[in-house]
Amino acid sequence: MKIFIDTANLEEIKEANSLGLVDGVTTNPSLIAKEGKGFREIIDEICAIVNGPVSVEAVSTGSAALVKEAREITRIHPNIVVKIPLTWDGLKATKQLSGEGIKVNMTLVFSPNQALLAAKAGAFYVSPFVGRLDDCSHDGMELVEQILTIYDNYEFATEVIVASIRNPLHVLDAALMGADIATMPFSVMKQLVKHPLTDVGIERFLADWKKVPKK
Repeated sequence: MKIFIDTANLEEIKEANSLGLVDGVTTNPSLIAKEGKGFREIIDEICAIVNGPVSVEAVSTGSAALVKEAREITRIHPNIVVKIPLTWDGLKATKQLSGEGIKVNMTLVFSPNQALLAAKAGAFYVSPFVGRLDDCSHDGMELVEQILTIYDNYEFATEVIVASIRNPLHVLDAALMGADIATMPFSVMKQLVKHPLTDVGIERFLADWKKVPKK
């Protein structure tokens, strides 16, 4: 399973990338707005750090406007993937863009039927938002399982990005289900490393090492 980092914070991206953990980056307008820098400046710097797909969201409405914006965004860097919300116009735009060879990440997906339509429209990625479903008392990971089954049934090439990840259990479930990608905040990525028994083991080893004669 590939790991993407879901952030526009350059320091987080640099730190995660230094460990070899980052296969790609996902951003959205809210994440970019937090950084207090210009859109183009942030995207240019992210693309310079990570040698992998960088998802950048189109904010236009209407299929023609989405297509136009997507073409402009992808001119910034070859690794850019355009994020387009799963709407009627989004599907129309995705169909056209995929025909032009532009990679689309269909985002804000909350049902298996939406994911089915995204794949048929030619989306390169589909992003089910598991955490937001959990917030509404729905099982977000069940949606991922359903999407993976549908895609396997019909051999769709669309890759599943498990998005809106809130905790390490989401990551574990995604890996067990065979999801293609999990995109997560830097905080969750750091949690994956931690285990209390690892910390206890280190403390005991260091305490015992102090007892060993150094001559």
